[in-house]
Amino acid sequence: MTETTPGWLSSDDLEMARARMPILYVEAVPVRVDDSGEVTSVGLLLRIGPDGTVSRTLVSGRVLHHERVRDALLRHLEKDLGPVALPRVPASLQPFTVAEYFPTQGITPYHDPRQHAVSLAYIVPVTGDCRPRQDALDLVWFSPQEAVSAAVQSEMPGGHGVLLKQALAHAGCVI
Repeated sequence: MTETTPGWLSSDDLEMARARMPILYVEAVPVRVDDSGEVTSVGLLLRIGPDGTVSRTLVSGRVLHHERVRDALLRHLEKDLGPVALPRVPASLQPFTVAEYFPTQGITPYHDPRQHAVSLAYIVPVTGDCRPRQDALDLVWFSPQEAVSAAVQSEMPGGHGVLLKQALAHAGCVI
């Protein structure tokens, strides 16, 4: 089936592009913060992969052709967390890190067997009611300490656990 939304590639075209060039992504670590801006909890999505494995992951997705990074970030937050999550995207879109995913393991901590991808990663406070949509089964809120535990980290493939630890360190969480 061919996607008719402008900016989308057909499955064949996307596979061809992934084989030839890096693809730009945005990733968001949804957090709840207290009145002083300190992170109190981290939201992790529960997903089933194409191979049937269950994993925890972050909000993530491609930036479309002719789409602003801010718009892509908001689109993926709404897609994964629902329309009333009420994300507070920062006025300055400076990512806390740039993660580079390679199809070959070991080049960076980030791995995506499908492609070479460059991801701009953000910490995004959300204040509304989050209800996962699309391919996410659930959204579970963890304390920062729980999120970096060995049990949770073992459920985060492809380097998402490393990215989560970087986000929490950037936010000043003492783990």
